[in-house]
Amino acid sequence: MGFRRALDIFLAPKGAPDGMALVPGGTFVMGSDRFYPEERPAHPARVGRFLMDRTPVTNARFAAFVAATEYVTVAERMPDPARYPGVAADRLVPGSLVFAPRTEGPNRGPADWWRYVPGACWRHPRGPGSDLDGRADHPVVHVAHEDAAAYAAWAGKRLPSEAEWEFAARGGLKAADYAWGAELAPGGRRMAHIWPGGPFPLHAGETPPGTAAVGLHPANGFGLLDMIGNVWEWTGDWYRVRHKAAEGAAGGQPSCCAARAASLDPAQPGLPIPRKVLKGGSFLCAPDFCQRYRPAARQPQMIDSSSCHIGFRCVSDA
Repeated sequence: MGFRRALDIFLAPKGAPDGMALVPGGTFVMGSDRFYPEERPAHPARVGRFLMDRTPVTNARFAAFVAATEYVTVAERMPDPARYPGVAADRLVPGSLVFAPRTEGPNRGPADWWRYVPGACWRHPRGPGSDLDGRADHPVVHVAHEDAAAYAAWAGKRLPSEAEWEFAARGGLKAADYAWGAELAPGGRRMAHIWPGGPFPLHAGETPPGTAAVGLHPANGFGLLDMIGNVWEWTGDWYRVRHKAAEGAAGGQPSCCAARAASLDPAQPGLPIPRKVLKGGSFLCAPDFCQRYRPAARQPQMIDSSSCHIGFRCVSDA
């Protein structure tokens, strides 16, 4: 055991607050050169010790926050027309994105399976008429970045950096593709709540795929649950198309304003809404479509956007 690791153990608090786990910190290889371009280059990174929620924030915990603060989420507010030039006024209504699987036909792209549903929000995950009955222990969804940050501040915590999140998801494993090792389903065992099987996005069941109760799959080496699958999770970092491997070599971190500007989607110049990094994949990640059920995987998300497969968890300094 090295001196740094021994010192970390000696200085570590003897326990963590309820619902949180201690992540010891350390150096690790962040990113991957084996899958998607935005995960490259794999590079050494280091994080300090921190505490992390063992599970994503659940509907019950988010409901307690709303009850205490009377907070209104972005999906429940009337959109600001100034932020969406060219969008017809009758389309600017409170709502969020809901997954709508198909039963047949080829995969033609996201417009086939996403629907903007007026009235969809964390209380009504599939839109008006749906509710949270039996879902108190499911991850809260339909939360924009602002909503997640507001909850974290209320709880006396913060959102994790991308590096913290990825280090935590790896659970102490070195150079493993998955949070549990080298195989997606070791011995045929499902290790995360991801796409239930069959070609994506075809699903013939009566109930569309959705979130599951937290904690149904094994914890990783740091005692964290659902780091992979179930819901994508917000981080505090602005997105960029690839990792900048040697951040310190070029004069330190870029300014917040520069990083925010660089996060804009060049494919949508008329929609200047910055993007943050999502991590972890969700119940929609499938082997034949989206292999992002891995610690290195990452995805951009506009900060004002929410959907039925995006949630979050919080961290705090140890």
